[in-house]
Amino acid sequence: MTETPTVNIRPHLPMGELADHARGPALSQATASRARLTLSWEDGTLADFPLAWLRDHCACPECRHPLTRERLILPLEAPTEAPETRVVEGNLALVWADGHVSRFDAVWLHQRRPGQGREDAVPTRRPWARDYRPTRVDHADFVAGAEGERTWLTALLRDGLVLLENGPLADEEVSRLASRIGPLRATNFGARFDVKSKPNPNNAAYTAIGLALHTDLPNWRHPPDIQLLYCLENDAEGGESTFFDGFAAAEALRVESPEAFRRLAETPIDFRFQDENHDIVWRAPVIDLDEAGRVVEVRLNNWIRDTLRLPLEEIDAWYDAYRAFWTLAQDPENRLEFSLAPGEMVAFDNRRVMHGRNAFDPSTGRRHLQGTYLDLDMCESRLRVLARRA
Repeated sequence: MTETPTVNIRPHLPMGELADHARGPALSQATASRARLTLSWEDGTLADFPLAWLRDHCACPECRHPLTRERLILPLEAPTEAPETRVVEGNLALVWADGHVSRFDAVWLHQRRPGQGREDAVPTRRPWARDYRPTRVDHADFVAGAEGERTWLTALLRDGLVLLENGPLADEEVSRLASRIGPLRATNFGARFDVKSKPNPNNAAYTAIGLALHTDLPNWRHPPDIQLLYCLENDAEGGESTFFDGFAAAEALRVESPEAFRRLAETPIDFRFQDENHDIVWRAPVIDLDEAGRVVEVRLNNWIRDTLRLPLEEIDAWYDAYRAFWTLAQDPENRLEFSLAPGEMVAFDNRRVMHGRNAFDPSTGRRHLQGTYLDLDMCESRLRVLARRA
């Protein structure tokens, strides 16, 4: 008779985390010095942890609120003595000089080794290729369960644009869909707005004229991130929607005219919207870069570009750079153009993707879209939650 071997199952320690850290290697050894702790895992991984980091990340109820998972301590002093160190059932136990006990899950520590990046369900932004075609998700799949919503969010965050199709012709459906992701972002046009030709408009979108490619509300300190446009009626002649990847245009400008790119990235200009009740002004460059020089935002809206207030010797060069960027952003080979059908919704990253429309003739039929905005943080948050539940 064959004896069944004993299997040691490493207990999973709570670390104030909802993300999974149950599966992975157990610890095999821990050695403390005055300022470092060297850990070894059963898969051969080695890593050093500063003692100050370990004390700061203690997840016991005294250091982390057991319900909110928020940190309760402020580590004003670094540990001056190495703690008593033990590996207990594959996990780490530390007894500090003041008698405080900290316990760490082995996999949680493995995932957070110094220098390791954080795994994230949010995809990396991907520039449009010349053959780019937007992802389409059926409305029924989006509302039926997590998989359709994950597909929609992944495409939106990766490509900056995604389509929803076969939706109901129901008033406020755009608000219901957006509310699945997070609260609607209100602006001076309200939390939800109607895009149709109307008398006495306070914005070009509420006319029948063509709209050149642009981003919305660059006159705001923090322009809306994600725009949703849901089509309820579209019988008028014309009115095709147009889109262009602003990041791709900016990168093309960086290659073709580095000086023009530098000027648009380094020169703040004024944007302004004003009507009887509002006067919203912000000053920012057309192209915004992060600390690594990556393009993180494009502000291009010729209607609400305010007076160009620059030193005399800089004005002509700025116009030259602006015209070069504008020309690249009109490249027909990289521009999407299509008509939204009733029951279709387009969502796009307003701080990346420029959008516009062709003129339409309101005498030939009705055209009615309903729109709203969402914060990028809420879209990323929703995708992480869906991925975690999966």
